[in-house]
Amino acid sequence: MMTTNDPPLVSLESLLQDELAQRAQSGLLRTRRIVEILDAVHVLIDGRQLVNFSSNNYLGLTHHPKIISAMQSAAGNGVGSGAAGLISGYTSVHRSAESAIARWKKTESAVLLPSGYQANFAAIQTLAALGSGGVRFLIDKLAHASLLDAVRSTGSPWRVFPHNNLARLRRMLEKSNPNQLQVVVTESIFSMDGDAAPLRELAELKREFNFVLFVDEAHGSGVYGPGGCGLIGEIGVFDAVDVCVVTFSKAAGCIGGAVCGSEEFYRMLLNAGRAYIYSTSVPPPIAAAIEAAIGVMRDEPERQNRLRDLARSTRENLRAAGVKIPDGDSPIIPIILGSESAAMESSEKLFEAGLLVSAVRPPTVARGTSRLRVTLSSEHSDEELAALLENLKILLRRAGPDRSP
Repeated sequence: MMTTNDPPLVSLESLLQDELAQRAQSGLLRTRRIVEILDAVHVLIDGRQLVNFSSNNYLGLTHHPKIISAMQSAAGNGVGSGAAGLISGYTSVHRSAESAIARWKKTESAVLLPSGYQANFAAIQTLAALGSGGVRFLIDKLAHASLLDAVRSTGSPWRVFPHNNLARLRRMLEKSNPNQLQVVVTESIFSMDGDAAPLRELAELKREFNFVLFVDEAHGSGVYGPGGCGLIGEIGVFDAVDVCVVTFSKAAGCIGGAVCGSEEFYRMLLNAGRAYIYSTSVPPPIAAAIEAAIGVMRDEPERQNRLRDLARSTRENLRAAGVKIPDGDSPIIPIILGSESAAMESSEKLFEAGLLVSAVRPPTVARGTSRLRVTLSSEHSDEELAALLENLKILLRRAGPDRSP
């Protein structure tokens, strides 16, 4: 019989050690290392300078002088907001930034949150609070983890449809409860494969079925559309999208996220979006930087143009070398190698050549699809792109037919 002095049969420490050992053995243990950021596309790791092909800094705006100046100027009035937006943390700087975001996204309103993850949660929580007959979420299989986490957390019914499979989505909608609000959730540009959602076709489907269209524009904003307004704007389906989420940690070079939609949705989010209600507002200097970043994207279209040119040419070169990559022209280029060990070894080889390219493994991607995830920036030079391509070709030749994508 166990007494109070006996050691527990199961301890937290032993469970932690076992789980970490198991992850290490399977090649899935994640760790961090110190990365000193030198500029938009160069970093220093362990005293070694590398070209960064791993960040989402698509337009190089992390170091733009106008954005830095806007942030520094706003910091003169304090670096923190001090409270949630519904208490005393909503300032004129936040209001100005939200107005700029709404104009950029051509929506009636926008609500600024500390991260894209929280923005997705707040938007999903708001939708889940609607409808006398309840809400059902229909979510693309490759939608970002934050969207899936948010949908699961609401307790609402939900279904996953195969990636970009509108035929399956149609069947789900045909069998839906007419008293239940249907919400279709997708990304515009998918974060791991770099391919696009069929937004035009979704808009057409929406004319036939009564559903809410929710689009996460995290990786489309800044890269597509006039002034970087996103893929929704480039295709011209503003009217079909009910709720749009944007993150500012990618092309905008800042941090934070925003939920964009109608004035009524904005008001409802303030009452039902727990991720907003119970979060301290982003610091005013960040809000000022976001507004400045939107201005830079509007005023310097050459950044977007160069990025798109680099993405197209890099993809063409890789395809010519026999690399199978998804369709599209986004700056996210996955090179699928299969096993975790192959992805890690390839990433290390590129590191040795002075190139930082991340290896992406499960659970971020499905088993058997571990990959190198190349991300491009308008600030990468032609010489740096040439070095990347040459080293990738060498790696793939060495890998042989069993590891080639």
